[in-house]
Amino acid sequence: MRKAFLREEETKKALATFILNAERLSMDIECKKFENKFAQYQKSKHAVLFNSGGSANLAMLQALKNLGKLKDGDKVAFSALTWSTNTMPIIQLGMIPVALDCEPDTLNTMSYHLIERLKDTDLQALFITNILGFTGDIDIIKQICDEKNIILIEDNCESLGTELPEGTTGNFGIGGSFSFFVAHHMSTIEGGMVCTDNDDFAEMLRIVRANGWDRNLNAEGQKKWRDKFNIESEFQAKYTFYDLGYNFRPTEITGFLGQYQMEFLEENINKREQNYLRIENVLNANSDFLYLKHDHIKRLSTFAFPFVCKTPELRKYYLDKFTEAGVEIRPMIAGNMQEQPFYKKYVKELYKMPGADMMHANGFYCGNYPELLESDLVIIENLVRDR
Repeated sequence: MRKAFLREEETKKALATFILNAERLSMDIECKKFENKFAQYQKSKHAVLFNSGGSANLAMLQALKNLGKLKDGDKVAFSALTWSTNTMPIIQLGMIPVALDCEPDTLNTMSYHLIERLKDTDLQALFITNILGFTGDIDIIKQICDEKNIILIEDNCESLGTELPEGTTGNFGIGGSFSFFVAHHMSTIEGGMVCTDNDDFAEMLRIVRANGWDRNLNAEGQKKWRDKFNIESEFQAKYTFYDLGYNFRPTEITGFLGQYQMEFLEENINKREQNYLRIENVLNANSDFLYLKHDHIKRLSTFAFPFVCKTPELRKYYLDKFTEAGVEIRPMIAGNMQEQPFYKKYVKELYKMPGADMMHANGFYCGNYPELLESDLVIIENLVRDR
């Protein structure tokens, strides 16, 4: 990203005015207004705002443990091609991570990967990642999880706005996380959200977010918890901690920026899709690259331009081309997560991941965002044309 925000000058001026006039900058009404607006956009019952998408991921697993839905030693599957904050919380909270492979031509874990793992491994949860705006057959994955009593959680930090005929990504599991870090679909500098239709889960997320206390619950929720533990006064309740939590609270700056940037979100997503389809037209004429399937996706809200070369040698060739042209590039997320140093340190059982290994060795991406100029898009087109 060249800038922190879409329409940056306008956003910064509005933010400066807000800060100068705000009576309070710690979490308050602006955060709540952003939650309500985002829940409405995502068509979910609840949205709970956090200080980052990584915090949102950790909070979801902590909330599930607090509710007794997960426990120490439970096996939690995850997409092998993912980000660290999708996997580290599984380890940090005393559960066992189980990698599922990903399909290179969709970038994502597919239902057959889950079915194959279930032949020899009992899973209590699946923390799936919708990768770079793409997703697999998550509707079928949801059906399998429902049938097998597996808790489905979504890391949707890279896929805000992507839709299948069966629903919007982030809405298929008990909860879905979103990130508002710079260069994501919308930016609040730092920030994250969890959307859910589950009342108990949403309530526990609010407890987890704020040290384990009840200050951000509604009156009914506060009464329930205070009665349960015989808390007899508001004074006593102020420093009563009901379950394990963290300080993952956002600020009013996050709440204000979220509301402001949402005004441009539809325009943002539409432009990202247009940009991707334009580059794809050129890319698909080049046999050096794998064709990425998305015919099962109704609306493709891409985080970036992902490229999967057919060999590592081809990737090196294109990495050099992009670098020489001054186009900033990244690995295909973290590649096969099992190859990361922290994972090998803490996890004993590793699985064969041919799809994730292929993308680890052959994949890369560059940024896709609404403010790319015509000249920028022409440069990327020329870089991926047939040699």
